[in-house]
Amino acid sequence: MKSDAVKTGMQQAPHRSLFNALGMTKEELERPLVGIVSSYNEIVPGHMNLDKIVEAVKMGVAMAGGTPIVFPAIAVCDGIAMGHIGMKYSLVTRDLIADSTEAMALAHQFDALVMVPNCDKNVPGLLMAAARINVPTVFVSGGPMLAGHVKGKKRSLSSMFEAVGSYAAGTMSAEDVEEFENKVCPTCGSCSGMYTANSMNCLTEVLGMGLKGNGTIPAVYSERLKLAKHAGMAVMEMYRKNIRPRDIMTKDAILNALTVDMALGCSTNSMLHLPAIAHEIGWDFDITFANEISAKTPNLCHLAPAGPTYMEDLNEAGGVYAVMNELSKLDLLNLDCMTVTGKTVGENIKNCVNLNPEVIRPVGHPYSATGGLAVLTGNLAPDGSVVKRSAVAEEMLVHEGPARVFDCEEDAIAAIKGGKIVAGDVVVIRYEGPKGGPGMREMLNPTSAIAGMGLGSSVALITDGRFSGASRGASIGHVSPEAAVGGPIALVEEGDTIKINIPENTITLDISDEEMAARKAKWQPRQPKVTTGYLARYAAMVTSGNRGAVLEIK
Repeated sequence: MKSDAVKTGMQQAPHRSLFNALGMTKEELERPLVGIVSSYNEIVPGHMNLDKIVEAVKMGVAMAGGTPIVFPAIAVCDGIAMGHIGMKYSLVTRDLIADSTEAMALAHQFDALVMVPNCDKNVPGLLMAAARINVPTVFVSGGPMLAGHVKGKKRSLSSMFEAVGSYAAGTMSAEDVEEFENKVCPTCGSCSGMYTANSMNCLTEVLGMGLKGNGTIPAVYSERLKLAKHAGMAVMEMYRKNIRPRDIMTKDAILNALTVDMALGCSTNSMLHLPAIAHEIGWDFDITFANEISAKTPNLCHLAPAGPTYMEDLNEAGGVYAVMNELSKLDLLNLDCMTVTGKTVGENIKNCVNLNPEVIRPVGHPYSATGGLAVLTGNLAPDGSVVKRSAVAEEMLVHEGPARVFDCEEDAIAAIKGGKIVAGDVVVIRYEGPKGGPGMREMLNPTSAIAGMGLGSSVALITDGRFSGASRGASIGHVSPEAAVGGPIALVEEGDTIKINIPENTITLDISDEEMAARKAKWQPRQPKVTTGYLARYAAMVTSGNRGAVLEIK
């Protein structure tokens, strides 16, 4: 056992004395030590139930012959952090989570781990840590929130942000906004649409690191507690068979995840997190080949904000495995990949049929023949940019308009809500990338304001920052290289024509190469916005969005 390094032999007598101080018995020390990484806290709605999930995991581990030991991981609520300095601290926590979990797991020599995350950054952060630590590991999330109900329709957090835009446009009363406020988030859990948290929890299933239902069983269902117990049992079986994360999270498994991502219509943030996970297994993930996968992968789901269905509906329709089973009919998945069940992907999904063709379209009748995400390149984004194609109105798939340029999110929001943005405009928000932000803030407030003002099908938004999974419309993020390093987005001037062609995967600043070169020659780097603390260290080490915003020692 790996944990023998801290519990077996004369040299470890001092270590055992400290285990005695914890009240641990000799019998417990004779068993494998299983770290339960708990993201429980009292500020994130998706995490307020994780104490119960953790207790169920502990029960499963103990029943299967292990000794469960809990330690924490942090998490930021993106919704609460949205629209102020707090959002600079969202993406950056992914690496803090990975680093601190690595430190705790290796310092204490755990034999196996169960990760209990739920929201945007701590799911990928813990997947990154799992790849680094490489002891038997299972994931079990806290589960999605149930949809809210307002005026006879299902609603979710994105509806709330758009309601604020509608109020600013004079199309919704303060009383209506208050009704939304009180009803759109009715339970604990990760917000109920196919936002980043639910995207990553579903893709954890696809990667093979979580059991069936990890991404879709609602947080408030007792079935979630059963899943947690089974996760505890599964990690002990993995330990006995010596199945490790790097046996599971292979290049083929990540390609499976990218394929299912296209079918589900996941958040654009998955195009930050999958490259970061790939980086941990030593694979340099080039985001542009996502188009190759998208070209052959049908989009089968239109979950909120792209459509009227929610995570609870996907769960009832058969969940992630049912989507994978549909895709397997077109030979789009590697079915031989190993998973935490000790079985292959093919064995896991074999009998998981689609129970609702309105929620999961059959492969013969997709929403579109191509996937939910697209990577756009061109002279404005030579290293790529990302758009959630499945959430773009048909009339905005090809768009041309004048650039309205803003050097921070706040200025853009003021212009949108002040009625200064009109149909046809292309809003450019720059110096909000991983280095320039720093922290690559999500732009849910401006996209929701555009939608709320009734401009969602006539205005595009381009940024070197990123978008919430709750964003919809022609929202193009991760523009790389970012403005802070002199990328072409830094050279755009007010009124320049920008051409967007999503079917052709292009984004173009309509100026000559000579004009671009002249502007580049005059460009000067900006002074960093933050010069102290963690954000300054992060900005010094982080790469652009096309690399997954991973940290590298220069």
